[in-house]
Amino acid sequence: MPGNLTGMSHRIASIALALIVTSVVSPWGIAAPAFAQAVPDPHDDPHEELVKPPDQLPKLPRGERNRNLEFLFGALKAAPDEASAKSVEDRIWAVWAGAGNETTNLLMSRAKKATDDKDYELALRVLGAVIEIKPDFTEAWNRRATVYFMQKDYGNSLADISKVLAREPRHFGALSGLGLIMQEIGDEKHALEAYRKALDVYPRLKGVNDKVKTLKEKVEGRDI
Repeated sequence: MPGNLTGMSHRIASIALALIVTSVVSPWGIAAPAFAQAVPDPHDDPHEELVKPPDQLPKLPRGERNRNLEFLFGALKAAPDEASAKSVEDRIWAVWAGAGNETTNLLMSRAKKATDDKDYELALRVLGAVIEIKPDFTEAWNRRATVYFMQKDYGNSLADISKVLAREPRHFGALSGLGLIMQEIGDEKHALEAYRKALDVYPRLKGVNDKVKTLKEKVEGRDI
């Protein structure tokens, strides 16, 4: 009997996660994936592959924030090399991070320190407070999704990613994070789609082209 209960609990958890995935991917045109449990490679560390903001954000000229975000995304897509793309990427992160206010910015700094110190529970509490104060602050949702990912809490991470992409469909960090989660749970088809969407926004996003190439061969086969 205990074995049956354990098996049932695993099936319920799998169904719940599949439903969360549906809510994340459906709004931007991907059909709901069938859940598959992945067997993680102990030599892989997906945390190292997360797309995160730089430790030191550049200072933006007055008036560059939301007014020039469209221009920055255009520059990101057209960047001729990795160095220029990274410069534009950092400016986009600065726009996203600067969309709060003095109080939320202070709390975000505390959340970053807690995350860097691997005090994930504190980071989650602080980020939860930021979201409560300013629920339209997209980057707070993204940072919390990242912390959940670091804890391997993929259900809550996916739920927060859905909030990020609903507010900013071009958020390449959230899109690449979605791809990592899809890979972790064994859904290579939707991982490939998430990575392709990230590359459509940011063609020089580090490491993602290689992931697309590998997954494309697995999902779609080699080109003839």
